[in-house]
Amino acid sequence: MLNHIEKTPDLRREQDPVKPYPYAEEEVVYENKEAGVKLAGTLTLPRSEGPVQAVVLITGSGQQNRDEEILGHRPFLVLSDYLTRRGIAVLRVDDRGIGGSTGNFSQATTEDFAGDVLAGIEYLKSREEIDSNRIGLIGHSEGGIIAPLVAMQSPDVEFIVLMAGTGLPGEDIMYLQSDLIARAEGASNETIARNEALMKNMFSTIKKEQNNLIAGEELRKLLTDEMANMSETEKQHSGYSEANLDAQIQPLLSPWMRFFLTYDPKPTLTKVKCPVLAINGEKDLQVPPEENLRAIEEALKAGGNENYTVKELSGLNHLFQTSQTGSPTEYAKIEETISPVALEIIGNWISEHTQEK
Repeated sequence: MLNHIEKTPDLRREQDPVKPYPYAEEEVVYENKEAGVKLAGTLTLPRSEGPVQAVVLITGSGQQNRDEEILGHRPFLVLSDYLTRRGIAVLRVDDRGIGGSTGNFSQATTEDFAGDVLAGIEYLKSREEIDSNRIGLIGHSEGGIIAPLVAMQSPDVEFIVLMAGTGLPGEDIMYLQSDLIARAEGASNETIARNEALMKNMFSTIKKEQNNLIAGEELRKLLTDEMANMSETEKQHSGYSEANLDAQIQPLLSPWMRFFLTYDPKPTLTKVKCPVLAINGEKDLQVPPEENLRAIEEALKAGGNENYTVKELSGLNHLFQTSQTGSPTEYAKIEETISPVALEIIGNWISEHTQEK
């Protein structure tokens, strides 16, 4: 969820669709007027008679373009192609401040991104090719936090699909994620325990001190003291280095991180009344499936939602690729962009949960 990984050269992957497509593709721009942000995206439209159903795709955390491009993979390009061939219009969009979209990404929180998705729904409702009663959302990772926020605010959302969405507060996710990834990379129990203790101290500072200058100084001291006692291997597993401390501290104090750490998705999920599909890969080390799917299901049940499906998908990682260990270090090496099993589950569930009105 929060692994910022350097881009690799643009290589075509096996599942990337090849033109000409059997559907229409259109570049679109619309506005989130409240935020004064222009959003640029691609709308793919099936060639069919009459208004069609549509979905908005919502990217995960970090600066993402409309294809949710990561390590030479374009999951949202593959997903939108698959769904459009099944007769569903798809809107996928550059995050604010990325690609063709305006706005300041670094100052935006998850709630701001929810506002951008609401603007996308309004845009789809303005299009005569779209059936405005049949608009759904598919959110991956952080997008799975955003989709319920939007569904709670908008009666126009017919259904939501959470792909590796979270059910736990951000801080809990960070501890689980750090532990599982370190284990997959062979870190010792001692290293893992030290890293968790450091994270706890850092998060406590971030939550306690609202002034970024003071918080930044305190974090710098914590990290400097800790690294003085670390072996090279431990430094590697902690992900911190003396060379670029400031660059590592800055994201921790961003409005996004301050919101994410303390945000608990459960109260929002209890207010979601539309059908929900929540899927997670069994080998997801970034949003561990067991704890998160359980929390999502409990929240939906507590809110009285009777129309939900929760599934853990065998052998898949955080990107829904078929994987060996689930470690983020594998993402680039795997040729598959999204498992056909995951695509089919999403496509079939949407078909079953939407009908012409």
